[in-house]
Amino acid sequence: MSVAIEALYIFDDQGCLLEHNYAGRPPTAKELHDEFRRRTPPLPAVFHLPSLNPPTNVYTVSQSSLLLACTSSKDVPPQAIIDFLHRLVDIFEEFLGSPLISQKIEDNYEVVAQLLVEMCDGGIICNTEGNALREQVEVASNLGKLFAQVGLPSSAPSGGPAGLAATLKAASSTANGPAIPWRRSNVRHTSNELYVDIVETLSVIYAPSGRPISARAKGSILFTAKISGVPHLQLTLSAPGGTSSAKSAGLSRTMQLPTFHPCVLLHRWRDSPGELSFVPPDGKFMLAGYESDLMPSTLHTDQPSLRGERIFLPIIPDLRTNTGRNGTDFEARVTLNNNFPGAPAPTKPTPGRVGTGSTPFSFGSAAGSSSAAPKLEAVMISIPFPKDVRTVTELKPSRGEASFNQFTKTVEWKIPTKDGFSVSGTATLSGSVVGPFSAAQNDSAVANNAQQLSEYYDDDTLGLEDKGGDTNGDAATDRAKKQSSKSLMPQTILASFAVTGWLASGIKVSSLNVDTKKSKGLGDGVKPYKGVKYLTISKGGVERRID
Repeated sequence: MSVAIEALYIFDDQGCLLEHNYAGRPPTAKELHDEFRRRTPPLPAVFHLPSLNPPTNVYTVSQSSLLLACTSSKDVPPQAIIDFLHRLVDIFEEFLGSPLISQKIEDNYEVVAQLLVEMCDGGIICNTEGNALREQVEVASNLGKLFAQVGLPSSAPSGGPAGLAATLKAASSTANGPAIPWRRSNVRHTSNELYVDIVETLSVIYAPSGRPISARAKGSILFTAKISGVPHLQLTLSAPGGTSSAKSAGLSRTMQLPTFHPCVLLHRWRDSPGELSFVPPDGKFMLAGYESDLMPSTLHTDQPSLRGERIFLPIIPDLRTNTGRNGTDFEARVTLNNNFPGAPAPTKPTPGRVGTGSTPFSFGSAAGSSSAAPKLEAVMISIPFPKDVRTVTELKPSRGEASFNQFTKTVEWKIPTKDGFSVSGTATLSGSVVGPFSAAQNDSAVANNAQQLSEYYDDDTLGLEDKGGDTNGDAATDRAKKQSSKSLMPQTILASFAVTGWLASGIKVSSLNVDTKKSKGLGDGVKPYKGVKYLTISKGGVERRID
């Protein structure tokens, strides 16, 4: 099914930066900008504008200070257009440089116009591969721009031999196109290198009882190919849980909802799950993506589980609220565990890829690196408070530093992990919450002032009466204070961290081989350098709920 786009717009803080019409009767940039200003931010990714003629659907993506928008009056898959906008941002950054700002688009409008025509032909998305676009789009060099500014021709005349050769080459490239859409022709590298980076982002939620109610990991397999010719590669993945008779059972259970780059041979994956056979694009690209359910389960549902209902995480946060006499204190407790299952004991870690230039290639071992032990880094604990909280005082961390952000109403606690030997253990943070001013606090302030003046005036003059030491009233007052302080207490605690050399799902790269029989232009006796890196990230993804 072809996806029809009627127009593309790029907005910045000043207004419309670029408007490109493909087909139909799309709204003007001014009409669209007025609709954006009438809506309360953040702007939704997809919304409908029935007031326009014809009624139009708008698809938006934000990137830095820019807003990219597409319009279509037809019923099209929204995810396809959103994916096209994200791909458009990646291509712009590849051709114009990162980060993508309005000045780069204005200075390179001729390149942007060529990209928009090549990527979307008459509103139909057709070519979003960077390597193929480099064969079609002419990018002026800095020297050519300098010649153009001083009035000199940036290239040889079209009638000369050099200009004729360039014209014939461009015509041939345009007519035939690259042999492989995602790979440039005649790729040459002085050093042949292959790198695999597997990155997983955690999302774990703990119930107030301490049991996990949701635990998922979103993984991305990034590949960097700097190799000459047209290589045929085979990447083999593995995961725990399989048996000798069904090695792919663990991977099928762990690697769920996989998505692949078009270069991957799908029939090879269907026949042998875990084997990726492909001809890679030149440079860095995302080879595959997946999701993994980390909740404890067993491969054989007819047999009881042999392990407890626990999942391994290097950081498990906990929070106690309404402590202290008035119920205004809280205590955060974080359990850190640097003893990762199946990994060597922590030594002096040095970050980097595990790699070797010789065969056999060993992934995930100590070969080619001084230490393959996982390393816990960038530990940050966040405790959000209600908006009624005025401030948080008396923050006392047992490790690291803690501070209260007045704008976000969040306590941020940084725990150092430089020394891998002393990471494991328990860290605590205590503090006191100060709520808004109330009538009771004002009465207390008046009483304190009157107490200071009691040495000069008698009690009748000050209006003070003897309460008679009502202990029942004091207990009731304490209960009321604790009840009012409960609304000021945080309801959740979040943990952010990064672990190099470890994946929560347990997926590993078993081998990476080059099929010399199918490869072309690699050269005889060439052994590319190979490397792999595992990275687990949690950006506030580990959450412990209190209520």
